[in-house]
Amino acid sequence: MLPSIKAERSGYEWLHRFFDSVFPLLVLCLLTVLYEVEWHDRYSLLGVLGGFLFVTANQMIGTYNGWKGRSLWTSVHMVSRAWFLTWVVMIILGFLFKRSAEFSRVVTFGWALATIVVLIGYRVLIRLFLRYYWQNGSSSIRRIAIVGAGKIGRHLAWVLQNNRYLGYKIVGFYDDNARLWGSRIDGIEIIGNTDQVCSDAMERRFDEIYLCFSLESEKNIIALLNRLADSTVLVKYIPDYFAFDLLHSQWSDLKGIPVVSVYDTPMTSGLARFVKRTEDVVLTVLILLFLWPLMAVIACGVKLSSSGPVFFRQERVGWNGQHFTILKFRSMVVHDEQGEVRQASSDDDRITPLGRLLRRTSLDELPQLINVLRGDMSLVGPRPHAVAHHEYYAPLIDKYMQRHLIKPGLTGYAQISGFRGETRDLEAMARRIEMDRYYINHWSIWLDLKIILISAIRGWMDKNAY
Repeated sequence: MLPSIKAERSGYEWLHRFFDSVFPLLVLCLLTVLYEVEWHDRYSLLGVLGGFLFVTANQMIGTYNGWKGRSLWTSVHMVSRAWFLTWVVMIILGFLFKRSAEFSRVVTFGWALATIVVLIGYRVLIRLFLRYYWQNGSSSIRRIAIVGAGKIGRHLAWVLQNNRYLGYKIVGFYDDNARLWGSRIDGIEIIGNTDQVCSDAMERRFDEIYLCFSLESEKNIIALLNRLADSTVLVKYIPDYFAFDLLHSQWSDLKGIPVVSVYDTPMTSGLARFVKRTEDVVLTVLILLFLWPLMAVIACGVKLSSSGPVFFRQERVGWNGQHFTILKFRSMVVHDEQGEVRQASSDDDRITPLGRLLRRTSLDELPQLINVLRGDMSLVGPRPHAVAHHEYYAPLIDKYMQRHLIKPGLTGYAQISGFRGETRDLEAMARRIEMDRYYINHWSIWLDLKIILISAIRGWMDKNAY
């Protein structure tokens, strides 16, 4: 039976959970006193609900996890997103139950603004206190040694030096590269080799050792660990997972077995799939409510301007490499591609006059809202390629297939980044795939909304659309 590895738990995580659940109620209580509004049970319910939803939102976003080394700005951003999400849910509940008129508007809006200031403010104060505490000679500061002056070791040193509130002091580097001995990296001395670190460990020159070796140094790691077992210092190992080109990498625990996903998708989570599908359905229905008259006019125009069907149908490659039929307003004359799918170009003689306008303004893409409702596509994601293009580029571009780890989209990060329309060479397509992988690696509901907003503004007259 293999020994299990427990996930580290910090007391600060529970401290933040406690204050995050209590502060919304306390701030609401203070505001009712300040504005002389009579306190009722409904205010108690509002404060408790606000605290519960805020803690839940922070848990979903990951605010409480991995706080060590996180910048203050990142923490502020995550807390603000969680509070915004809390208010979105409360507004929806207020609309459904029609109870918003029972609350003072001044108190309610004041609560929305004051609470986020308090929630961010106390986090800033905690950091300032910890930084002052550690920088003023606290006897509890942890002395650490870093074994391995490579990329991982240097990055660890940078993180610790730029986050003094963590309470670490770097004694020095140790590395078996003799040319580095006696030199300094960012002001930190390279003291000696692995023999020296074992000797210094026996003399308690430091409290903790961080091993930052490359993956090919497995034998050296095992030998060093056996020697350090005779000392009382704490030993921690940082695997060089960054040697891989990670995609949406996550750490998880499987019954005490630490698991790191090298290539993953944000859609592994059932909650993420639910949130993205809800986003797609709700926004698509709202868009269709506004645009269906325009779509009807375009359909009539296509039918009357040239012979052929209103919709252009083509087999595309979607999520997990599955094929589906995409819909567009027909913008070309009916023609036989005879197995070859030629990308549209600026001087393409197949495009009709109306079709050129539709393509220029992206209106030919509107029927794909039906694909979104069917579940074939999402509003945001990598643009789906024709089967012929897929088969051509897949063997030529490294990690091409990873773009299919998420549903294809009506618009995407690559499109708002200037990689829309015809790809004239292999390098242009490789850059588009790189943008698709960036989207998968950084997916969030907020990024989706940003892409949709930018697409709505820029999409009407894109110079690369024809």
